[in-house]
Amino acid sequence: MANVVDNYVERTSARLLRSRRRSGGSIPLHRIQFSQTIVQYLLDKKLVQVQNTGYGFLLAVMERF
Repeated sequence: MANVVDNYVERTSARLLRSRRRSGGSIPLHRIQFSQTIVQYLLDKKLVQVQNTGYGFLLAVMERF
């Protein structure tokens, strides 16, 4: 059962990353319609970062070179 959950998290987080890369790389954190588990998974893998803008928080994709 744990393997099914891991596959779901990986597929869903990849979908979130693809959508962010196509549309500028960042989104206000309150507008994300993905679960906290997905966001935390991406943060743990260091694929995204949360930025404080002073008016709210942005989820931004980390650039990999």
